[in-house]
Amino acid sequence: MINKKKKTSPILRSGLIFLAVLFGLVVYAYGFKVTKVNLQETKSERRKTQLVRIVRALAQPDLFTYDQTEVEVNQPVMVPCPPSGYTAPEPDKSKPYIFMTPSCADPGAEVTIEGFNFVPNTTGPLSFIPPSDVTLSLDSITIDENGHFSTTVKLPKRDSDQVQYIRAITRQNVGAPHLSQTALDTWDKIIETVFLALLATTFGTLLAIPLSFFAARNLMKDVTTPLISIAFSLIVIPVGILVGARIAGWINQLSLLLSGNIIFLILGTLIGFLIAWQVARLSLPQEEIQKPRLSTQILHILGLVIASLSFIFACFMFAGFLTLSGNYFAGVLGSFGFLGKFFSDVGEITSMLITVLSALAVAGVFSSLTGGVGLKMTKKFNKPVMKTLTILVSAIAGATLFALIMAGIDWLYQINNPIVTLYWPAALGALVGILISLRFDPMAPLPIGIVIYYISRTIFNALRSIEALIMVIVFVVWVGIGPFAGVLALSLHTIAALAKLYSEQVESIMTGPMEAIKATGANGLQTIVYAVIPQIIPPYISFTMYRWDINVRMSTIIGFAGGGGIGFLLYQNINLLNYRAASAQMLAIALVVASMDYLSSRMREKVV
Repeated sequence: MINKKKKTSPILRSGLIFLAVLFGLVVYAYGFKVTKVNLQETKSERRKTQLVRIVRALAQPDLFTYDQTEVEVNQPVMVPCPPSGYTAPEPDKSKPYIFMTPSCADPGAEVTIEGFNFVPNTTGPLSFIPPSDVTLSLDSITIDENGHFSTTVKLPKRDSDQVQYIRAITRQNVGAPHLSQTALDTWDKIIETVFLALLATTFGTLLAIPLSFFAARNLMKDVTTPLISIAFSLIVIPVGILVGARIAGWINQLSLLLSGNIIFLILGTLIGFLIAWQVARLSLPQEEIQKPRLSTQILHILGLVIASLSFIFACFMFAGFLTLSGNYFAGVLGSFGFLGKFFSDVGEITSMLITVLSALAVAGVFSSLTGGVGLKMTKKFNKPVMKTLTILVSAIAGATLFALIMAGIDWLYQINNPIVTLYWPAALGALVGILISLRFDPMAPLPIGIVIYYISRTIFNALRSIEALIMVIVFVVWVGIGPFAGVLALSLHTIAALAKLYSEQVESIMTGPMEAIKATGANGLQTIVYAVIPQIIPPYISFTMYRWDINVRMSTIIGFAGGGGIGFLLYQNINLLNYRAASAQMLAIALVVASMDYLSSRMREKVV
């Protein structure tokens, strides 16, 4: 039996359409109310006059200027007329002169002002000068071909028993046009803007590439580990970060003892790298036929520790060499001193990065070792024993995690109550850890990769939701007003945006090469190197170029909040109502954005 659809009545359908249209009209009518649409303002003569003035100013960007000669003429007047009357002194008619008719008048009265013997076809302001010597604008004058002008103005309400003045100033262009100061300032700032975007894109890309793999679902879904390994990692990662930072700090203090002599820095760098290379080569044999003895394994571990410490020491010495040599060349290279300053800054950045990377590396090693211990325990002990051990370790891990989270909250809000910030969070965390350990099988692997995936995506989405214009406000407080704050803000936003794009590209790669590499027994890192990276290089390059184009445009805006670049100059000129200068900056922005769009498209054609 065929079910026939019941047809809607034409009247009902027409009624529904009418209600939908009526609902749309109500929505848009309310939208007009909320957005305060006022068409009467568009008809205001005052608004029209202001609009015409601004549009004309924007159409004449302040790019070129002339050297000018200036003629200033003052005519004494009385406002108001004194009781005995007033006769203006006779001007020297062999020179430019002006007179007011009448020669005295009440404040607010209309008078006629004429000028003679001026340079033909020149322009300038006409002003009223009270005894306070403040310039009050009356009108703009244009001299005709006979050197004459005439205008009717209203005197300001500045009555005084002293002589006041009408001042006419005319300016004449001389010589050939040349770039104005506004054009030169715009050029400096637009160059600053381009390099601001370049540095932000570079720093953001370098950090976004490794982080993007943690936000790729296809790579993280297969990452599993028992609960006891996760608990061990949560316990030792904070310890590893603290130990790594302390070790790097001690080595840095040792390197500082030799940082005053360039020879010691060079020798320390070379010897440190040489020891690290040789010891690491001996500690990592190419092939082992049988499992080494425990003493041999201990020697290998000690060798790797010595190689790591030597490498960190060599890096600190190299950073000191860059800083010391950079400071020297910054003072002797003259105009090229910025090269020395660059190497000095790179040295300081390297020194800071060594500490951070050392802390992360030690935390990673601790996590890997304890994770391996957890896996071996699941193979060695039976389920009841593992259940007991998992409950104990999970309780410690939960207490550690909750205490660290509450320590961060305490730092923000300064609660300063150990019961609230330490004891209760630790107890609650231990309870949560016990409940979780009771919920899951201690022998079963848990999808920790998916948890890391969701955490990464959440962080990236949160950072992307905050515009760089807001981020720069915080960085301005930290590093001061200027392009450096803009670089940091754009870098942070670039990391979040590119990490998301990169991870989505990783998720869309072909699975065949990954399965083939895994079939050979490759681990996760080898799979990424040989199966993932070759597929993502072209789109990564394309996304990076596109991001540079975006950062150029965004860097013109963050200057409004003190982030440097041409936006800072544009914001100043808009506030000062200097629309001709603002027009020059807008023109420069348009040209740079168009050029960057063309350049990036050509580069994508060549590379991708």
